[in-house]
Amino acid sequence: MNIFEKIVNREIPATIVYEDEDTLAFMDIGPIIKGHTLVIPKTCYDPVTETPDDVLAKLIQISKRIAAAQIKGLGADGVNIIQNNGKVAGQEVPHIHFHVIPRFAGDGHHWNWAAKTYDDPAEMERLAAKIREGLTG
Repeated sequence: MNIFEKIVNREIPATIVYEDEDTLAFMDIGPIIKGHTLVIPKTCYDPVTETPDDVLAKLIQISKRIAAAQIKGLGADGVNIIQNNGKVAGQEVPHIHFHVIPRFAGDGHHWNWAAKTYDDPAEMERLAAKIREGLTG
Protein backbone atom coordinates (compact mmCIF):
# COMPACT_ATOMS: atom_id res chain seq x y z
CA MET A 1 0.00 0.00 0.00
CA ASN A 2 1.47 3.37 -1.01
CA ILE A 3 1.35 6.59 1.00
CA PHE A 4 -1.58 7.98 -1.03
CA GLU A 5 -3.67 4.88 -0.34
CA LYS A 6 -2.89 5.34 3.36
CA ILE A 7 -4.10 8.94 3.13
CA VAL A 8 -7.30 7.83 1.35
CA ASN A 9 -7.87 5.21 4.08
CA ARG A 10 -7.16 7.83 6.80
CA GLU A 11 -4.28 5.72 8.12
CA ILE A 12 -2.03 8.77 8.01
CA PRO A 13 -3.08 12.42 8.26
CA ALA A 14 -3.32 14.87 5.41
CA THR A 15 -4.60 18.40 5.06
CA ILE A 16 -7.52 17.88 2.72
CA VAL A 17 -8.57 20.65 0.35
CA TYR A 18 -11.29 18.79 -1.59
CA GLU A 19 -12.97 15.41 -1.52
CA ASP A 20 -15.73 13.67 -3.40
CA GLU A 21 -16.69 10.02 -3.94
CA ASP A 22 -13.80 9.32 -6.33
CA THR A 23 -11.20 12.04 -5.80
CA LEU A 24 -9.08 13.54 -3.06
CA ALA A 25 -7.04 16.75 -3.13
CA PHE A 26 -4.63 17.52 -0.29
CA MET A 27 -1.68 19.73 0.52
CA ASP A 28 1.75 18.42 -0.51
CA ILE A 29 3.92 18.12 2.62
CA GLY A 30 6.99 19.10 0.57
CA PRO A 31 5.63 22.03 -1.44
CA ILE A 32 7.51 23.57 -4.33
CA ILE A 33 5.51 26.72 -3.53
CA LYS A 34 3.29 27.00 -0.45
CA GLY A 35 -0.24 26.01 -1.44
CA HIS A 36 1.03 23.11 -3.64
CA THR A 37 -1.86 20.65 -3.82
CA LEU A 38 -1.99 17.03 -4.99
CA VAL A 39 -5.06 15.66 -6.79
CA ILE A 40 -5.48 11.87 -6.77
CA PRO A 41 -8.13 9.28 -7.52
CA LYS A 42 -9.13 7.31 -4.44
CA THR A 43 -8.48 4.11 -6.40
CA CYS A 44 -4.83 3.52 -7.22
CA TYR A 45 -3.95 3.53 -10.93
CA ASP A 46 -0.46 3.62 -12.39
CA PRO A 47 0.96 4.43 -14.90
CA VAL A 48 -0.95 7.14 -16.75
CA THR A 49 -1.17 4.87 -19.81
CA GLU A 50 -3.14 2.34 -17.75
CA THR A 51 -5.43 4.86 -16.06
CA PRO A 52 -9.01 4.84 -17.39
CA ASP A 53 -9.94 7.87 -19.50
CA ASP A 54 -12.86 8.80 -17.27
CA VAL A 55 -10.57 8.86 -14.22
CA LEU A 56 -8.07 11.09 -16.02
CA ALA A 57 -10.88 13.40 -17.13
CA LYS A 58 -12.11 13.73 -13.55
CA LEU A 59 -8.61 14.38 -12.22
CA ILE A 60 -7.97 17.22 -14.67
CA GLN A 61 -11.42 18.71 -13.96
CA ILE A 62 -10.68 18.75 -10.22
CA SER A 63 -7.17 20.09 -10.91
CA LYS A 64 -8.78 22.95 -12.86
CA ARG A 65 -11.05 23.72 -9.90
CA ILE A 66 -8.12 23.67 -7.46
CA ALA A 67 -6.14 25.97 -9.79
CA ALA A 68 -9.03 28.45 -9.89
CA ALA A 69 -9.28 28.28 -6.10
CA GLN A 70 -5.56 28.96 -5.71
CA ILE A 71 -5.87 32.01 -7.94
CA LYS A 72 -8.96 33.26 -6.11
CA GLY A 73 -8.14 32.15 -2.57
CA LEU A 74 -4.37 32.64 -2.48
CA GLY A 75 -4.07 35.44 -4.99
CA ALA A 76 -1.81 33.32 -7.21
CA ASP A 77 -0.66 34.99 -10.41
CA GLY A 78 -0.54 31.67 -12.27
CA VAL A 79 -0.57 27.92 -11.74
CA ASN A 80 1.50 24.94 -12.88
CA ILE A 81 -0.38 21.66 -13.32
CA ILE A 82 2.06 18.78 -13.62
CA GLN A 83 1.77 15.01 -13.89
CA ASN A 84 5.07 13.13 -13.56
CA ASN A 85 4.91 9.59 -14.89
CA GLY A 86 7.59 7.06 -14.03
CA LYS A 87 10.63 7.34 -11.77
CA VAL A 88 12.79 8.74 -14.55
CA ALA A 89 10.25 11.60 -14.89
CA GLY A 90 10.35 12.37 -11.17
CA GLN A 91 7.33 10.36 -9.99
CA GLU A 92 7.89 9.28 -6.40
CA VAL A 93 4.55 7.65 -5.53
CA PRO A 94 3.24 4.96 -7.90
CA HIS A 95 -0.33 6.29 -7.88
CA ILE A 96 -1.53 8.64 -10.65
CA HIS A 97 -1.63 12.21 -9.37
CA PHE A 98 -1.51 15.79 -10.52
CA HIS A 99 0.46 18.55 -8.82
CA VAL A 100 -1.37 21.88 -8.79
CA ILE A 101 1.19 24.51 -7.87
CA PRO A 102 0.24 28.16 -7.30
CA ARG A 103 2.72 30.62 -8.76
CA PHE A 104 3.40 34.16 -7.65
CA ALA A 105 5.41 36.92 -9.30
CA GLY A 106 8.82 36.82 -7.66
CA ASP A 107 8.28 33.44 -5.94
CA GLY A 108 11.84 32.51 -6.86
CA HIS A 109 11.06 29.09 -8.32
CA HIS A 110 12.51 28.23 -11.72
CA TRP A 111 12.09 24.96 -13.59
CA ASN A 112 15.55 25.21 -15.15
CA TRP A 113 14.12 24.15 -18.46
CA ALA A 114 17.03 23.66 -20.82
CA ALA A 115 15.41 23.40 -24.24
CA LYS A 116 17.24 21.18 -26.70
CA THR A 117 17.23 21.15 -30.49
CA TYR A 118 16.90 18.49 -33.14
CA ASP A 119 19.88 17.84 -35.41
CA ASP A 120 17.72 18.74 -38.40
CA PRO A 121 14.06 18.70 -39.53
CA ALA A 122 14.49 15.11 -40.77
CA GLU A 123 15.31 13.91 -37.25
CA MET A 124 12.16 15.56 -35.91
CA GLU A 125 10.11 13.92 -38.67
CA ARG A 126 11.62 10.48 -37.94
CA LEU A 127 10.65 10.76 -34.28
CA ALA A 128 7.17 12.04 -35.14
CA ALA A 129 6.71 9.05 -37.48
CA LYS A 130 7.60 6.66 -34.63
CA ILE A 131 5.09 8.39 -32.36
CA ARG A 132 2.40 8.22 -35.05
CA GLU A 133 3.18 4.53 -35.47
CA GLY A 134 2.75 4.09 -31.71
CA LEU A 135 -0.69 5.70 -31.94
CA THR A 136 -1.89 3.00 -34.34
CA GLY A 137 -0.11 0.04 -32.80
